[in-house]
Amino acid sequence: MSVRITWLALEERLEHEFRQLREEGLDPGELERAWAELEGAPAATRREGAGALLDRARELTSVHDDGEAPLLLEGQPAPSLDRSDLLRRLHAGWTGRMAGCLLGKPVEKIPREGIRELLQSGGQWPLDDYFTARGIPHEVLARWPWNRASAPTSLRETITCMPEDDDINYAMLNLAVLEGAGLDFTTEDVATAWLSMMPVLTTFTAERVAYQNLLEKREPPETARHRNPYREWIGAQIRADVWGWAAPGDPALAAALARRDAQLSHTGNGVYAEMWVAAMVAAAFTHADVRAVVEAGLRVIPHGSRLAEAVRFALELPGQTQDWEGALDLLQARYGHYHWVHAINNAALVAAALLYGDGDYSTSICLAVMGGWDTDCNGATVGSIVGTLTGEVPARWSDPLRGEVRSSLRGFDHARIDDLAARTLAVIPQPVAVIR
Repeated sequence: MSVRITWLALEERLEHEFRQLREEGLDPGELERAWAELEGAPAATRREGAGALLDRARELTSVHDDGEAPLLLEGQPAPSLDRSDLLRRLHAGWTGRMAGCLLGKPVEKIPREGIRELLQSGGQWPLDDYFTARGIPHEVLARWPWNRASAPTSLRETITCMPEDDDINYAMLNLAVLEGAGLDFTTEDVATAWLSMMPVLTTFTAERVAYQNLLEKREPPETARHRNPYREWIGAQIRADVWGWAAPGDPALAAALARRDAQLSHTGNGVYAEMWVAAMVAAAFTHADVRAVVEAGLRVIPHGSRLAEAVRFALELPGQTQDWEGALDLLQARYGHYHWVHAINNAALVAAALLYGDGDYSTSICLAVMGGWDTDCNGATVGSIVGTLTGEVPARWSDPLRGEVRSSLRGFDHARIDDLAARTLAVIPQPVAVIR
């Protein structure tokens, strides 16, 4: 009996590869027919055939790996930011990321309609606090069960701190990269940190494939390209925040740092997604409102990319409807064909939640999570950006965390948010963090 690890099985990857090729505008028809011919073959034969077809697919995508070249904007002049204000915003960014992530954890994988039924059945619609099982009928919970891994630590009645989560692990890991290698870190430095600090089964989708490729002694950027159909999914997007916090007021620098990180596991729109979020986080230090922040992020990615189109679509939504449910209907109609953890549909939802939340932390993270798709990732990203923008996270979200985060990363378990914020401030280059 062979061991099957989710996201790594070649047969599973091949099916996702067919879908990815179509999203890139390529025709996988010949590969699909070859795969169909292996129907009924012994498992070992099918596995070998899937690997060979993934390699043939790689040849199809060789000229499409990065799509358009990212925009290379010059860095901004270093802003004059008060050190105490920087620390306040960094603390709110870290806290906001954790609270937004925690809000979405119990309903990860539950679609929008299931989230609404859970909330309405317990008299909790619209969402305005952490989820609770209290008051929800058993038959509704049977129909829409909480995320099995998260429910024991992420419901209102079970929260004691920020529990372990990959969305937070990557932020802490990237902080360690900056502490060790500085802003001149390389993609290889990130790879080394993954291998030395992060257990492989705490990675998912593109990251898990890239991790396997590293163990097979492949070098970046081939780690992102070899047999990796998840290369435009959300994994890189959730790793962006520290690059923005390390470049306050400089979206171009933040995007450049994010690109180096993303290329370990992603290509094309997967890379652009991390650049976009990093730029928004950086812009949140110096821009006045969320629309300006979203637009600042949009300027660092190629105009003709599918990700840029999705962000522009979200920017236009408030002019079409003031109703959030109506906006979600439009997003679902336009991007509902993507996998629920793809970068493009989730980026559109993040942008829309920021716009409709209009700088209010509670409203913004709740809209993001009620939208479905990748709830914990989107809650985390929106929470980080709004926390950084406003420098505040309401106590009803921050107090349950008790200032502590659990982690599977070596050296980071039981980390304190205060300490993470102070360490992030220490990696910001002078003369940004000057001041009084």
